Amino acid sequence: MPLRVSRPRALALCALPVLALLGTAAFAPLPFTLAQPGTTANVLGKADGKPVITITGAATRPTEGQLRMTTIVATGPEADVRIGDVVDSWFRTDRAVMPRDSVYPTGGSEKEIERHNLNDMKESQNVAVDAAMNYLDRDLGSTRIALDLGNVGGPSAGLFLALGIVDKLDGDGDGGDLTGGRTVAGTGTIAADGKVGAVGGVSLKTQAARRDGATVFLVPEAECKEAESERPKGLRLVPVTTLKGAVNALKALDRGDSVPHC
Repeated sequence: MPLRVSRPRALALCALPVLALLGTAAFAPLPFTLAQPGTTANVLGKADGKPVITITGAATRPTEGQLRMTTIVATGPEADVRIGDVVDSWFRTDRAVMPRDSVYPTGGSEKEIERHNLNDMKESQNVAVDAAMNYLDRDLGSTRIALDLGNVGGPSAGLFLALGIVDKLDGDGDGGDLTGGRTVAGTGTIAADGKVGAVGGVSLKTQAARRDGATVFLVPEAECKEAESERPKGLRLVPVTTLKGAVNALKALDRGDSVPHC
């Protein structure tokens, strides 16, 4: 009996400092970043009026359908995020609350982080070229591949840049398009050996993809659960682990064969 009396009392006493902390937090900035669905870009087309993929020194093929890389928009590293913002975003499917250091792990000012992200994108573009040419078993030789996504930063477009190069040079290998005429979206980093890596913000990217007309979303396999949690109606999730697997999944979709799913 004494235990039943003491427990509520202990909880009530502990609540006092918690309430004080909440009161303080209401006025203090918190170490979080607020994110929402961002823009998407068809890597087979143009971004900011310029072709995303330009290939010279090798025959290319016209393409149909779209391969849309996806982004999120996040508050800056120096933005004041307060508890009211966090609570509001917590209950919305089109917003996410993320630890600031998971979005901006390098620290620094906004300009420094922007430079870092653009450098990441440049490195991702170089690796995407290597991954695509390795998949096609081709040597660059006199072929020149230029990639331009404007001011989009970070490495998460790697998979789709590689897919775009493959589609422009080889399609599905039998004269058709990788997309099968569909609007396919997705995300994922790429390594030169074709391995696909996780990126974060996937549930928001699926919303951006569906908003912009995608019916298929290629997602790094490790992020299937997150993608499924807020999957928009009408969007099919296809998990991938490699560039080869992504290409094979798109070919299977076009044939009407079964493909992996989350």
